[in-house]
Amino acid sequence: MATGKTSIIGLTRDELTEKLKALGLPAFRAKQIWHWIYTKGATDFSQMTTIAKDQHALLTEHFTLARPKIDKALTSFDSTRKWLLEFEDGNKVETVFIPEEDRGALCVSSQVGCTLSCTFCHTGTMPLVRNLTAGDIINQVLIARDGLSEWNKKREDCLFTNIVMMGMGEPLYNYEQVARALTIIMDGEGIAISKRRITLSTSGVVPMIERCGKELGVNLAISLHAVRDELRDELVPLNKKYPLKELLQACRDYPGATNARRITFEYVMLKGVNDTDADARELVRLLDGIHAKVNLIPWNPWPGAKYETSSRNRQHAFAQIVNDAGYSSPIRATRGEDIMAACGQLKSDSERKKGEKVWLGDRPTSS
Repeated sequence: MATGKTSIIGLTRDELTEKLKALGLPAFRAKQIWHWIYTKGATDFSQMTTIAKDQHALLTEHFTLARPKIDKALTSFDSTRKWLLEFEDGNKVETVFIPEEDRGALCVSSQVGCTLSCTFCHTGTMPLVRNLTAGDIINQVLIARDGLSEWNKKREDCLFTNIVMMGMGEPLYNYEQVARALTIIMDGEGIAISKRRITLSTSGVVPMIERCGKELGVNLAISLHAVRDELRDELVPLNKKYPLKELLQACRDYPGATNARRITFEYVMLKGVNDTDADARELVRLLDGIHAKVNLIPWNPWPGAKYETSSRNRQHAFAQIVNDAGYSSPIRATRGEDIMAACGQLKSDSERKKGEKVWLGDRPTSS
């Protein structure tokens, strides 16, 4: 932090314990502080009434609980909410909460910008600026809890129940920080969102898929969008590195995938591009042997895009073929389109400084 203080948000429980011990504080203080941050939503040490007042000043001197600045907070006519968050370095990301009748999912970003340049996605038009830290990722969750006033509610009364790593960026190109953040989020004495209620979406970083399943055990979603390599090379350029055959084999091998915990294949419906009956039948063929379900996503427009969404009749005809083959294939309702919060519409105005390096899994890139 520019203040010279360490942000506790993003530290593991063991790291917090060690830092407190270095200040002469007992180990049990870490458990108390953890509880105040992740179950009570404390934003200041003075709120922590179970900690002696003379220790508040010591903690404030060395640590911070500061949230990112909320640059904008928008609410859609359908109650979808979007926050544009600005971090200390001036970079910004968007986070979206999508409510349902009996639950709600927070769509969390993992990078500022994106490295993948998927041609149908608004975020893909934004260059990668930097990876988010674990603290940046967790703070999106904390701000959503703040905004929804859900810190002191019983869990069964909360609408915020699920997390989807489907915001800006490719989570598996920032795996270490994403994994750290999700481990803290899943901690049973903190935010305590179960791995069964967390879904990580990837465009197909094949070498990291198995590791994600073994270490995190969260639900997996694949941003598929095409059933032929030549078309997917265009829509999802990462396919040139990890083609469909390799990606689908990684899905067959994904640890923990069962009929009860199926892999979700996301498929955006693009008029005249990937929405024919032949495409649907080929999708069914590709999914053979995979515990799978399909989310059909009407394409959501954004300025300057060259695509159109498939007609409702075409979407339903496509879904019928997939459903008849035994794969659940709902057509996802568009949410938050009026505030540019729908799938594929997220973007911020952050820009990478010339020469700045960002790690993309196995290699750095420079602007």
